[in-house]
Amino acid sequence: MRFVLAGLALTVAGSAARAQEPTIGPCAKPDSVAFRVAHTRRDSIPEDQLRADVGIQPKSTINGRVVTRAIRDLYATNQFESDIHATCDVIQGKAVLVFALRERRVLSEIKVTGPDRVSSSSVRDRIDLIVGKAIDPAQVAKDVARIDSLYQAQGYYLARITVDTVIDKEATTLVFNVDEGRRLAISGVEVRGNKALTSKEIVGAISTKPEGFFWWRNGAFDNDKYAEDLSKTIPALYASHGYIDMQVVHDTVIVDRMRGKALVRLTVSEGPKYKIGTFEVNGAKRFSNEDIARFYPFGEKSKGLGDAVKGLLGRGGNEQGVFDESAWDAATDKVRDAYENEGYIYASIQPVIERRRAGQDSTPTVDLRWDIEERTPAIVNRVDIIGNDVTTETCIRRQLFVIPGDVFNKQRLIDSYRNIANLGFFEQDMPPPETRQANDKGDIDLIFHVKEKRTGNVNFGASVGQGTGVGGFIGFDQPNLFGQCKRGSLQWQFGRYIKDFSLSYTDPSIRQSNVSGMVSAYHQQSRFIIRDIGQSTTTGGQIQLGFPLNGTQTTRFYTSYGGERVKYGGDGLVATINCNGCFRSTLGFTLDHDTRFGLPFPVTGVHENLALQLNGGPLGGTAKYSRLTAEMRGYTPLATFGKGLGAEPMSLVLGLTARAGALFGDPGPFFVSQAFSLGGVQYGEQLRGYEEFSITPHGFVPNVDQFNAQRGSFGNAFYRSTLELGLRLNQQMYIDGFYDAGNLYERPRDFDPTRLFRGAGVGAALVTPLGPLGVDLGYGFDRLDQFGHKDPKWQVHFKFGQIF
Repeated sequence: MRFVLAGLALTVAGSAARAQEPTIGPCAKPDSVAFRVAHTRRDSIPEDQLRADVGIQPKSTINGRVVTRAIRDLYATNQFESDIHATCDVIQGKAVLVFALRERRVLSEIKVTGPDRVSSSSVRDRIDLIVGKAIDPAQVAKDVARIDSLYQAQGYYLARITVDTVIDKEATTLVFNVDEGRRLAISGVEVRGNKALTSKEIVGAISTKPEGFFWWRNGAFDNDKYAEDLSKTIPALYASHGYIDMQVVHDTVIVDRMRGKALVRLTVSEGPKYKIGTFEVNGAKRFSNEDIARFYPFGEKSKGLGDAVKGLLGRGGNEQGVFDESAWDAATDKVRDAYENEGYIYASIQPVIERRRAGQDSTPTVDLRWDIEERTPAIVNRVDIIGNDVTTETCIRRQLFVIPGDVFNKQRLIDSYRNIANLGFFEQDMPPPETRQANDKGDIDLIFHVKEKRTGNVNFGASVGQGTGVGGFIGFDQPNLFGQCKRGSLQWQFGRYIKDFSLSYTDPSIRQSNVSGMVSAYHQQSRFIIRDIGQSTTTGGQIQLGFPLNGTQTTRFYTSYGGERVKYGGDGLVATINCNGCFRSTLGFTLDHDTRFGLPFPVTGVHENLALQLNGGPLGGTAKYSRLTAEMRGYTPLATFGKGLGAEPMSLVLGLTARAGALFGDPGPFFVSQAFSLGGVQYGEQLRGYEEFSITPHGFVPNVDQFNAQRGSFGNAFYRSTLELGLRLNQQMYIDGFYDAGNLYERPRDFDPTRLFRGAGVGAALVTPLGPLGVDLGYGFDRLDQFGHKDPKWQVHFKFGQIF
């Protein structure tokens, strides 16, 4: 644009110089002024208007300066091209000052071609030319510069914008052609003036990183991220090491347009490093100063596990006694949370940092203080639920931990939000609960916004095969029957060799009470064969009641009673167990604590479960034994970023699972369902990287038939654990990397955590209308060949109807 404007200035100056020549002689006092106009449009400017613009009267004395001013005034009308010039003609003895003009064309249409990474509408918004007005070259140049700046803001410094003029009779169209080019890549980041922190530490913290070997390190330059690095990231990094006066005093992006590369050069002024001085709390009444001081981050405290791990990795944190602004801000947030959990949402907690430096040689110090103005606690006036068209309001309100009349509690509000989301009846991109002041007393209304989604599915089908006859299946599952949070499930598979039926009904609130109930019945034929015994067929049912503990819905105690009959047999098989009348009677007790959020792929929370089954004895039946299982799952989010495949952000999650079980007594003919098996993902306890039934109490069995187990494949105790790093794309898709370890034991007293089979790999799971589908690729480290030699290898596992 600068070159265009400079050219225009030279053109006008040249025209003015040429205009001085005719003023010598007859045109020093012209008899008249005329205009020779090259017309390009119909609505030309009247000649009297042109005479008014030049302001030269006949017979008046003129010179080069007057003519130059007249030319400039004509050009300022924005109606003529820049090649305006004046001549002196003598006609019949009369001196005529003639201005030669060429009209600008009127803009008929604007077109934009080429945008892809930036929307065409965004490019068009940068064009200020007006259709129906004369085309101003200077404005065209400005618009080109504005489009170029738009692309630079998006990191496309190599974009090229050209303008074509298309003339069709009197119509004139300007076409803005955009060649976006590739995105500018950062080849390096150079930091100057840094002494306290290395350039590697600074570059490692910012988003503007140089391109690397791997595809995710493309070094793409982003203006917004670069501005955030300068204004927030780098100052916050220094502030966490005590340099709270640090400034980025200069920054330069040196662009090599030929190579599409850029060098970022930063100059920092670090300032002094501040030590921690005094600390005090002012204005606290609801909490004592000692209670508030517990949140102070710079006191003498024992190191936690995270600090110990960082120490082992050589990242043990900052020097003792050095001020860390990020820790101070985090502690302030905890104080605010403590007040909000007591209803003081209007409380003002002001973190005060006072710099102190007595003399030139003294140590820079900060004195810290929390100034607290508590004000009045807020009372919940109303709780409204908006958007539930199917699910009854009573069903949703049972998930709430806040009710009208309660003192507001932020943590209970968060727990209520998570409970509603965990129902699985609403879209997962639920907005946070809205808080609204209800009256001049400071009371508040809480509004939960939900959006219903389709729940439940019905599946059916049939098949005909030679030797198998007619078969089919019918399936129904609805977790929100009648919109009342009740669950109903029916699965029926039938055929010559398939006889599976299951029916269950769950009511989370029997007669609107806090007691939940579940009734189930089943008739199932096992899908694998026990060698020399055959297939097992079980028929049974169960009744279960659940009771909340301590008035919370996250911890419940369940008691159940069930009965089951089993028999063995099969075509072509000789059953060695005569168990047509075998029956077991079971009394069960379960303690369950579940705070997971984001099901079925949780991103945070824990799930702890302890279950005890008592069989036989006073209860009756043909087997007497006890079965105990324990499980713990924990999830913590490591990062949340971007947008997933939908409206939800993607989450990187770390998960840890530990599960163990023991069986005391003899399960007799019920060992197939009551004893433990290990390996694979389809039957029993999963251990990826190994086939089903390949891990026995006596070790690994190579070349095992996954559908033909032995009695020795089952044990009376097991232990397994999983460490998992997962990426939750959305509520339906999940990919992960895992490390499994576990073993199977003959008796509970044989338990030995040092003897574990290990597997690692990657997996993916997808929730479909037909149920969860998943595939895992596991590498078994402790596999053996038939000669007892180590033979680690990969194993593919497919799973249907289960996720974990």
